[in-house]
Amino acid sequence: MPELDPIVARLRAAGCVFAEEEAAVLRSSARDEAELAAFVAERETGVPLEHVVGWAEFCGLRVIVEPGVFVPRPRTERLIERAREFIRTGDVVVDACCGSGAVGLALAVGEPGIRLFATDIDEHAVAVARRNIGGRGEVVVGDVLDALPREILGGVAVLTVIAPYVPTGDIPLLPHEARDFEPRLALDGGPDGLGVLARVVADAPRWLAPGGVLLTEVSEDQAPAAADLLRAADLTPEIDSDEETGSTLVLGRA
Repeated sequence: MPELDPIVARLRAAGCVFAEEEAAVLRSSARDEAELAAFVAERETGVPLEHVVGWAEFCGLRVIVEPGVFVPRPRTERLIERAREFIRTGDVVVDACCGSGAVGLALAVGEPGIRLFATDIDEHAVAVARRNIGGRGEVVVGDVLDALPREILGGVAVLTVIAPYVPTGDIPLLPHEARDFEPRLALDGGPDGLGVLARVVADAPRWLAPGGVLLTEVSEDQAPAAADLLRAADLTPEIDSDEETGSTLVLGRA
């Protein structure tokens, strides 16, 4: 019987479910054995893998992340797929509550001809998003849509927003890696989890172009209420649930 990889063994003992995959990421990211040893030790303490190595894979891209910045989730790749259905060269695209900038980066790489704007209220997240997005778009600090330049009022073709959507009372139930290492600002959506999204949706119609679309991600249980928010803002809602990825999207068309 082959001897178990010692790093895999340590990660398993620390409770890492995907120890083999994580060991491969740690090895590929470390510059030498000393850094690899430090990475493994840090991961054993419960620090998220992405924060240990400084990046997360998203839509085939390496997205820079840092401690204190929300880590993009694989399920959000479904939002990218749907958003790309509506994007054309030259369109104005907005990614609100952008976090690391992963969504905006993926959309800009897929369609380099867009005019991309990304916003977040967290200055740390904005600094990381600027590193990820680079010259592909403009990243600004501000409260959701308030930070956008007035010149694009009524001209946004696609508006993506992954607002914090965990109900406040459910924060203690989150996995340790999210609860203890990601900013509460990026997780806590208020009593029903839809507080920030409700403000974005209410303001969206004046920013969207005719035929423009808003795309957001919520939990499956929240989807009907999110659709009601869109309907109240005179946007035509669509719920898109994907069992394979565990993604629940709600789209609203102007």
